[in-house]
Order: sequence, then C-alpha cells, then structure tokens
Amino acid sequence: MVTGASTGIGEAAVRALRASGWDVVGVARRAERLEALAAETGATAYPADLTDAEQIAGLVAHLADTGPVHALVNVAGGARGTDRVEDGSAEQWRWMFEANVLAVQQLTAALLPQLRAAAAGGGHADLLFLTSVAARSAYPGGAGYNAAKAAEAMIPQALRLELNGEPIRITEIAPGLVHTEEFTLRRLGGDAVAAQAVYSGVEAPLVAEDVADVIAYALNAPAHVNLDLVVIRPVAQAAAHLLARGPLRPRGED
Repeated sequence: MVTGASTGIGEAAVRALRASGWDVVGVARRAERLEALAAETGATAYPADLTDAEQIAGLVAHLADTGPVHALVNVAGGARGTDRVEDGSAEQWRWMFEANVLAVQQLTAALLPQLRAAAAGGGHADLLFLTSVAARSAYPGGAGYNAAKAAEAMIPQALRLELNGEPIRITEIAPGLVHTEEFTLRRLGGDAVAAQAVYSGVEAPLVAEDVADVIAYALNAPAHVNLDLVVIRPVAQAAAHLLARGPLRPRGED
C-alpha cells in the first residue's frame, strides 16, 4: 500500500512498484486522481483522509478483506508555510504534525498485525517511511516542517529497535530537493511564481521518479537486506539550505 498516491512521489512510487510486479493499493484524498492512476497502472484506488481515525479504520478493514499486505509505503504528508519560529502559524504547524506524524503512527500501528501475518511462515514484510533531509538539518523558515519530519523520522528509528527479531524491514528514505507538481506550491499557499523560484537555476533537481526508483529498489532487495536510511539529493544540493544555482562545472573551469 502506498499513501499520498495521487501526486508527486507517491504517484511515482505506485507506477514504479506496479512496473516491478507488485499489486498496489494507492491511498490519497482525491478520488478522481487515484482512479485515473488506477486505470493507467492497474493499481487499486482507495480514497481516504489519513488524518481521520475512522477512515483509517475503514481502510484497514478493507485491506484485511482483500490482503495480504506485504508492504506499507508511507509517503503522505507535506509542508505548510515558511515562517520564522516567532511568526509561525499554530494552525499550519498542527496540520504538519497531524499529516506527517500522527497519521503515520496510527496507520502503521493499525497495519502491523496484517504485516506480521503476511510475514508468517518464512516470509518478510516492509515498512517504508518517506521523511526528508529537513528531518536532519534545520534552516530558516523551516522550523515547523523540520520539527514534523524529525518527529516522523523517530518512528522508523524506534520501530527498528522495537521489532528487532521479527522479519519486518524498516526503511527510511530522506529526499532533498525534489521538483514535483504540488509540494512547494502547496507549501507556499498556491503562489506559482514563488514555488518555481525555489528551483530556479538549480541544475537537474531530483524528480519524483528518482525517489520512486529507490523505494522500489528497497522493497525489491533480497529479504535479508535492509536499507536503514537513504539520503538522496541532487548533486547541486550540498545541504537542505545550500543549493548551487547555475551550471555545475569543475573548479577553475572557465
């Protein structure tokens, strides 16, 4: 199952996993986009708001009826705003914690019994979490998102210890700058000009398919191989806040 499947990295992950032979249930709020993706790829669409506990329960019941579930790919989440701490919006911070942390914890906990059942009898299961380089390095105007993704990153780190001895792999993938259709646009309140400026002059930022390839590799790796943490950035990005703008060239080259 892939969450956040109606756009960006989640949508690309559905395509990559279907291409490598997985049966995939794509979950997101927007039914029309999910249905279009399902028609294109052969995935199953399940519209749900994962910040709603009742909808999580309905999803888990549906999966119990149609499973087994061998992997949960937690992609859904996002950022809101670029305010400094002193100017931060409690509403935006609350949304980021609900979407990136609480929804992930609730869904993971609810699906663990099904993942254990799928792994029974000599198999294995996977829990994969898409976090961000923002979880590991703060930057001005990013504190709310930094805090939410850092909190989310603690979930796989703790799970890896708590589930030690069980055949369940725990993977965290932390992307840097990824040029997607909606992430930055939503973060900046729909300001298309400001959103495009984030990527301006950056040679070859990552795209959703780059991250989806890593997700698919992690799930398709031999059962004894666990990619604990993968940080993936474009070459032009040295840190969350440090981007080279302009052509990349060797030092000293005219």
